[in-house]
Amino acid sequence: MDHFTPASSERNLISHIFRKNEICRDTEWERYFCYKSIEVSDSYIGPHVTFPMTFCGVSKLVEAFKHKQQLHARYVLQLLGETWRLLRILPNISHISTCHNKQITICGDLHGQLEDLLLIFYKNGLPSSEKPYVFNGDFVDRGKNSLEILLILFGFLLVYPKDVHLNRGNHEDHIVNLRYGFTKEVWGKYRVHGKTILKLIQKIFSWLPLATVIENKVLIVHGGISNTTDLDVIARVDRHKYVSVLRPPKATHHAANGGKTQTMSSRNGEAGGPGGGRRRVCSMEATAHRHELPRRSLNDAPWSSQRNWSVEEELKRRRRLAGFDQSYGELKKSDSNPHFGEITDVETDVDEWKQIVDLLWSDPMPQNGCVPNEVRGGGCYWGPDITEEVLGRHNLQLLIRSHECKQDGYEFCHNRRVLTIFSASNYYEVGSNRGAYIRMGPDLVPHFIQYQASETCRELTLRQSVGWTERSALRALREQLFVHKSDLIVAFQEFDPNNKGMISLRHWASATERVLNLGLPWRVLRPQLVSSTQYGMVDYQLWIRELSITEPKLEISDNSILETMYRNHSNLETIFRIIDTDNSGLISFEEFRQTWKLLSSHLKTEISDEAIADLAQSIDFNKDGSIDINEFMEAFRLVDISAST
Repeated sequence: MDHFTPASSERNLISHIFRKNEICRDTEWERYFCYKSIEVSDSYIGPHVTFPMTFCGVSKLVEAFKHKQQLHARYVLQLLGETWRLLRILPNISHISTCHNKQITICGDLHGQLEDLLLIFYKNGLPSSEKPYVFNGDFVDRGKNSLEILLILFGFLLVYPKDVHLNRGNHEDHIVNLRYGFTKEVWGKYRVHGKTILKLIQKIFSWLPLATVIENKVLIVHGGISNTTDLDVIARVDRHKYVSVLRPPKATHHAANGGKTQTMSSRNGEAGGPGGGRRRVCSMEATAHRHELPRRSLNDAPWSSQRNWSVEEELKRRRRLAGFDQSYGELKKSDSNPHFGEITDVETDVDEWKQIVDLLWSDPMPQNGCVPNEVRGGGCYWGPDITEEVLGRHNLQLLIRSHECKQDGYEFCHNRRVLTIFSASNYYEVGSNRGAYIRMGPDLVPHFIQYQASETCRELTLRQSVGWTERSALRALREQLFVHKSDLIVAFQEFDPNNKGMISLRHWASATERVLNLGLPWRVLRPQLVSSTQYGMVDYQLWIRELSITEPKLEISDNSILETMYRNHSNLETIFRIIDTDNSGLISFEEFRQTWKLLSSHLKTEISDEAIADLAQSIDFNKDGSIDINEFMEAFRLVDISAST
């Protein structure tokens, strides 16, 4: 999930919160999301909301959230329902204009950091007909107040639908939310009605506009563009079909007589609400041995011929089916393999899907060209030549995007024709970066306002601020060293034929670079990474022990399991959901054993049943005999052992 693997071996599994059923009519959804049966008790001390929303009402909501009050579930559902109804009539691309007496404010990623949004409002003023805003996606995840940000933005959207514009970001996606915190946040705040709230937000995300254009000259999208970006196509797509952009579209089959055959599931994983029962999903192994009619689409081919495939091969195969291993702009169309006598509409759907993926996931690069974005796993890297071509073709002069943290809160590239704006300050940690927003008048020249939400970080000197960033980077580097611990030991031992446990600093740097291949000045970094040396020699055995940045409370008999598990962190989350056959969010110890056996086969590593059982019991923190996804992932969260001793 960290690297966006669309159509991976998760086989379209998500949390039990989001079950796939037939797409319900809007009237059925309205009944399902109905708030009227929810009573507001006399003991409720939070804000009260009246509809239709007013500026005064939203202002009071902002104040309530500022003082950490929680909105009642009845009002949450009512506000979300009104937002859903409004978004459904908005176009894919919002067109806005400036005038002589007002400026447009453009904000980037907020990521649940309410203090940043409040600071923007304090410095710039609340949204109104005289002060229009564009919020460029990634409102949620990572921060602890994602829901409050959504409710504030939706409230102002309802009051000023022509002056508040919300673009969809790559984090406005319920599958991403499962990994990065928003789903957990909502469940934590609304235990009783959390499921209904999440389902409604899921639908809202799919209806968010994809882009905004100012005066037909400035394009605002969350991620970026590619060499195939076509605003005419984007303006026509059925955006709400793509409930999760992480999933390629399913093929829609046409019989030879012109009628449509039924697809295996609702398009793009539309979550079911009313009238749906649980749909049991089989594990990878069970599916491989089941004899049934083949079900084939762009991202769901039969598994019977692949029972001996490794997990990595399966991941690669599904990424290939999604089109991410080919030259950019050339998605495979033949892999859908429609039934005999049928015609598939998948080509059109794939083209639409790719357009949306590019808008939400892409990043600029300094070199010319357009190549797959291997870091994120989706979208592309596009160069200045692509910027010139796409902007020229649409008669645009500037592209504003977000999606990347910048130390100053903003950054120009591509001859100042691409501008990144990022509004979440202190994103990695206190002092790591400033947030910024743009004010743009009729001359369409961007003016930047920078800030940092914490008083502490505003007092940091430049040297201190850089120090915060360096410490964050060093922690990430130590994690990489830990992941490659076994390989490092082998490399060090080549320079230690007498097995004394000591090698020269030069050999330490050379071996470390050979293993990690990061091109870093290891001798310069040595004081930050190696606590002590003696006469220019490094005690690499002691250093390796110091790298054991494991969770202190986790005691297992085979420490190599921990290293291997973390190395395959993203694959493990995928396997967890496959083995969770009833999609309940829990796996038993036996299921865990099967999971490890599958992974050890993929890694060609022999692990004893005793070691697996030891590990399973160690990460069952609440000792209830089963492991949930949070226990599973938390067990392998790396923490610096020096910080806990």
